[in-house]
Amino acid sequence: MTHSVRTTWKKEMLFESDVNGHKLLMDAPEASGGKDRGPRPKPLMLAALAGCTGMDVVGILKKMRIEPDHLEIIVEGDTAEDFPKHYTHMKVILEFHGKDLPKDKLQKAVELSRDKYCGVSHVYKQVINIEYEIRVIEN
Repeated sequence: MTHSVRTTWKKEMLFESDVNGHKLLMDAPEASGGKDRGPRPKPLMLAALAGCTGMDVVGILKKMRIEPDHLEIIVEGDTAEDFPKHYTHMKVILEFHGKDLPKDKLQKAVELSRDKYCGVSHVYKQVINIEYEIRVIEN
């Protein structure tokens, strides 16, 4: 299967990508010639990892008949000091909210996403150190 994204330069530093029929604007901050009308491209890498991990984990937990009340995924990325300022380390924090959530099954779902299912983490971990943390917040 091949995926394709078309990105069009609009003006200044503003670009619009068509992703599966959804429009996504990317822009630079004013200091770099943009007008801050959308996210920068690099942090979208963090969002891609969060989305891929989250979809996997929710799908796996559903099969286990576990449904948290709420799931928040925070992905932090550390960049290199010099150009190219690529990510050198990422930390994925999964905050599960609910009552009596089985921590061993949450851990298993995260491990399955990390090690088997998430195509984004599979590519990233070839060149970036990725760390995972699970937090359970009892309601």
